[in-house]
Amino acid sequence: QVQLVESGGDLVQAGGSLRLSCAASGSVFSGNTMAWYRQAPGKQREWVASISRSGTIGYLDSVKGRFTISRDNAKNTVYLQMNSLKPEDTAVYYCTPWNTNYWGQGTQVTVSS
Repeated sequence: QVQLVESGGDLVQAGGSLRLSCAASGSVFSGNTMAWYRQAPGKQREWVASISRSGTIGYLDSVKGRFTISRDNAKNTVYLQMNSLKPEDTAVYYCTPWNTNYWGQGTQVTVSS
């Protein structure tokens, strides 16, 4: 059974930081590129960042320089460090193995101005 459990979301003020975590079952984590997506109210889900098993990384332009994705292959966990948060970062954040239809329940990030 595939499991993806996101955590770390919270309500923070603009300029603050949060670290999201996603614990994945080994069957979908090993060897897969992992990605973070987000969905704001009334908007489509959008890709935020991704990291391959070997460490190749990509970011949405609007989060470059503020967000850092990383992974711990021994723990089957992917992280998203979010700094200098803006109100427009408010969304539910999800992790997913790249090019699959597996999604966790998401974690809510709310940034107040």
